Amino acid sequence: MLLVALLFLFYSVRDVECDDTHSGRDTGGAARTSCRSEEENMARQSNTCAGNLAFLFALALIAARVPAEASEEQAKTVEFNVKPGGVVHTFSEGIGEHECSFTYASQGGTNEQWLMSVGLTDDNRLFSCSVWRPQGKSYLFFTQFKAELKGTKIEYVNAYSQSAAGGQSDVPLKPEEFTIGESTVTHRDGKFSAQLSKLTVIGRTRKDEL
Repeated sequence: MLLVALLFLFYSVRDVECDDTHSGRDTGGAARTSCRSEEENMARQSNTCAGNLAFLFALALIAARVPAEASEEQAKTVEFNVKPGGVVHTFSEGIGEHECSFTYASQGGTNEQWLMSVGLTDDNRLFSCSVWRPQGKSYLFFTQFKAELKGTKIEYVNAYSQSAAGGQSDVPLKPEEFTIGESTVTHRDGKFSAQLSKLTVIGRTRKDEL
């Protein structure tokens, strides 16, 4: 699947930094001072690396089950407009009996062009969905959002207020900003910062439970 291959390459290159984090090498040659702050920084880096490795594992699992030349029956990417104005909108795309829907309301600015990619492994056991703004950052304020993968049990979610594009870096949402259900990912009232640029969800289909 082309989408998975590109994502896998992107995150593999980006996460090379994790090797230095865990190797204990001092690339700058500076003396170890302010131990407490260094330990806290390393803990944050370790958590980031762990999350990225989990994402890589999930993507590798999907890639291993999808033929190199995936047809539109297995993967597709479509464009849609995210519209401000405070009105609730829903955009959906599916493959066969599996569907991803993205529901949102936003304020400020003008329409933004976003992409939605959906993919299904050849054994129909994993279904993935990503929605994102190609420029890496949205200038709209999202008052709410919800992604739903019908007929699946969600196993992995990654959400960003800003994603890597045009020299920018990933800025993930804080865990308390959204809630993960069995088949939905939803903003959390009072916690969500109103910034969203990318959302990736991977679910295991009901077929895998048979």
